[in-house]
Amino acid sequence: MQPSELSLTAAADAIRERRMSPVELVDSVLDRLASVEPHLGAYATVTAERARRSARAAEREAAAGRLRGPLHGIPMALKDLIDVAGTATTAGSRVRADHRATADSTVAARLAAAGAVLVGKTETHEFAYGLTTPQTRNAWNRDRVAGGSSGGSAVAVAAGAAVFALGTDTGGSVRVPAALNGVVGLKPTYGLVPRHGVTSLSWSLDHVGTLTRSVEDAALVLSAVAGPDPRDQASLPAAAGDYRPGGEGDLTGLRVGVPGNYYFDRVDPEVESAVRTAVDRLRALGARLVDVEIPMTRYVQATHWGLMVPEATASHERTLRTVPDLYGADVRVLLEAGELLSAGDYLRAQRARTLMRQEWARMLTEVDVIAAPTVPVTAVPAGESSVTWSDGTEESVSDAYVRLSSPANLTGVPALSVPVGHDRAGLPIGMQLLGRPLSEALLLRVGHAYERTEPARGLAPVR
Repeated sequence: MQPSELSLTAAADAIRERRMSPVELVDSVLDRLASVEPHLGAYATVTAERARRSARAAEREAAAGRLRGPLHGIPMALKDLIDVAGTATTAGSRVRADHRATADSTVAARLAAAGAVLVGKTETHEFAYGLTTPQTRNAWNRDRVAGGSSGGSAVAVAAGAAVFALGTDTGGSVRVPAALNGVVGLKPTYGLVPRHGVTSLSWSLDHVGTLTRSVEDAALVLSAVAGPDPRDQASLPAAAGDYRPGGEGDLTGLRVGVPGNYYFDRVDPEVESAVRTAVDRLRALGARLVDVEIPMTRYVQATHWGLMVPEATASHERTLRTVPDLYGADVRVLLEAGELLSAGDYLRAQRARTLMRQEWARMLTEVDVIAAPTVPVTAVPAGESSVTWSDGTEESVSDAYVRLSSPANLTGVPALSVPVGHDRAGLPIGMQLLGRPLSEALLLRVGHAYERTEPARGLAPVR
């Protein structure tokens, strides 16, 4: 096994026990990146020389017994919305082609302080306003979409071109590509991870999240980046904790909600079968399954778009007027559509979200965790614009991918996507675990318990 194939947890153990040096690990990841990047297009910018310098510094510290923690010397990638001083942050757009950050974002600074090594900035759907990341290919099948908007981050982790990565999630943009590429994607509680220095799409829906190869890896990264920051007005006062899951996988007494509506409506049969099998495995670990009714489902998509579209347009008001031709056609249409929504529409969406949060809070008193599909269908062929369901109805690819993930953005609850198998075409399937605000530790414990029942996952085959 090459060092680039190791999970974060395994690599951290090897560095701590001096079985491997940060330089060996970073060199292996950069070699893997050079090998797969021409086929996948996961990176907007590769910072190879910076990474090698950081690795040498991390190795000197390790040799002197000054390990900074489990992220010490670990190669990572950041979505090209996240500022790193002296490095381009283009947000995947010609509008930002010449932009270079002058200071680190909060999350980049925290990861650097923890000893993590940046190997590059990953591709995003332009300004995170899409669900496919068209410039990036799926790590399991290059003819399929990577998912978006954090597609580059998910593909880099799945392919071994980074040990972990950060992305952003406004309607599912961490969890969707995680599910489509067979990695773990965590969208934390709204406000738990600061967004200072991160290009915004929709301020009231944006979250910074993690993409990793295991649930335990996600816990290690969350422990490093979570915690208050007064520069983010939405930042929660909750102090960061140690989110590493403990125990032997016994879920006795845990109440797992299984939706009787919405989350299993218009879902590919192979996805449904894999997720229900995974839910049954949680029951075998001691959990009690409870039927739940998801509230206000008819309002989910209208409320999500009613908030995201005007907030995104407000962020781009100046450049939409001065350099409209620099936007991609799909993003420009959405931004221009935002100008047509009235203040009344936006306020109605805000009221609907308030009611939705209240109803979800009530529902989550009846169960501890909800288990459901992350996305209703696996990775579609690149360039495909719609999904046709068994009843003959058509749904756009973006609507299909956002439909099951956006409720967690609207309500602000944490959501964790874990791989639960593959379809007949060999494409990954994800199960989503959702919980009460600030219940990340519980979600990670449940996800880790499930993960222990699965054989160890290797890197995506990049075929």
